[in-house]
Amino acid sequence: MGTSPKTGTSSAVIRVLTVDDHALIREWIAALIANQKDMSLVGEASNGREAVEQFRSHRPDVTLMDLQMPEMNGIDALIAIRSEFPEARVIVLTTYAGDALCKRAMKAGAQAYILKGNVRKDLLDTIRSIRAGKKFIHAEVAAELATHAADDALSEGEIEVLSLIAAGNSNGPFLKFLARVSETSDGGATLRRFEGIFSRP
Repeated sequence: MGTSPKTGTSSAVIRVLTVDDHALIREWIAALIANQKDMSLVGEASNGREAVEQFRSHRPDVTLMDLQMPEMNGIDALIAIRSEFPEARVIVLTTYAGDALCKRAMKAGAQAYILKGNVRKDLLDTIRSIRAGKKFIHAEVAAELATHAADDALSEGEIEVLSLIAAGNSNGPFLKFLARVSETSDGGATLRRFEGIFSRP
């Protein structure tokens, strides 16, 4: 089994960078990760500019990104990181369930969107899933997107996708639906619509 040249840890260990302007949040996340044998916290940043610098230095497998931060916000940092490192996997951690922020984050390249109130329940499994190339959006956020679907003139199929996620079906039924809808006459348009929100690796 190989080792990382930067850390000397096993290549099976998921290397994590955490970005948040609140030290207590970073410490809390560090404590959660410290108890996981398959994870290692390789860096921390308190704003978007530091996040970009830390990513360049550590090349983490997964980055945990806050949105509202001084100097450079999380979405701008995400765009900067993904423009330089397209393979970067980023999980957005935020207190905001607003549909507009979620859309912006996903279009910028985030693979997951988790509310901070659900970190203890969802974070560790989501880190593992994102490292494996999957996507995740919290049910409450999906519900917000579905609620405002009319504002974006979403099709019935697109609203069904969001409803599946809002009901807690973030992976299996959602992916089965996409496979089914891709075979319909308007399926291509539906898939293209969601590529902007659920970008693929």
